[in-house]
Parts: sequence; C-alpha cells; structure tokens
Amino acid sequence: MTQHTGGCQCGRVRFEVEADLSQIISCNCSRCAKLGSVLAFAPIEQFRLLSGEEALSEYRFNTGKIQHLFCGDCGIESFARGEAPSGAEMAAINVRCVDGVDVFALEPQQVDGKSF
Repeated sequence: MTQHTGGCQCGRVRFEVEADLSQIISCNCSRCAKLGSVLAFAPIEQFRLLSGEEALSEYRFNTGKIQHLFCGDCGIESFARGEAPSGAEMAAINVRCVDGVDVFALEPQQVDGKSF
C-alpha cells in the first residue's frame, strides 16, 4: 500500500488515500463507461478528505449503495463512498484523479458491470 493524494480538476476537492494501484478496475456499467473511470478501492479508514466537503454533490443510481460524489464547481468525481460486497465501508478512488499517476501505464482488470 502506498500513500497517494489527489482531487478534482479545479482543486477544491482534495483527498489522501492509502491504496494499492496494482489492483485497479475499468468497469463498463452505465456510469463508469460514460465517465471513463479507472478505479482503485480502499477501506474507508485509509481514505481522508482533506478539503472540499462543502463543494460535493451526490448522485446515486441502481441500488443506491454507492455515494457518487462530485465537485459542484468543476463536476469531476474523484472518489465515491460505498459498501464492498463484504459489507465493509470503502472508498472508490478515480485513479485518473490521483496526483502523478499515468493511467495508461497501468493494467486495470476489466469488469463487466453492465451485467450486474
């Protein structure tokens, strides 16, 4: 696990997370496919929002279990909060929003979220 920082495009939302970026996914569900998200997951205890809580807007769809949070200023969803299949609270990090990471150098596992 490595400590990372990241945030939205305008910089209002900033976070830090301890996450393993060798275990990432690219999903084809209706939301991820349109956003182009590449996701890493971390237990919620390993995620800390540094700034921008007041700027966040929320969107939920399908089962409503994932709290998709995006900056109300620039519209970027840099992370989401939700529940892992095990029931544990987790953070889903949009790896494209992590500082200094070249997502094209990574090899995300393809997930067929469209079928869920």
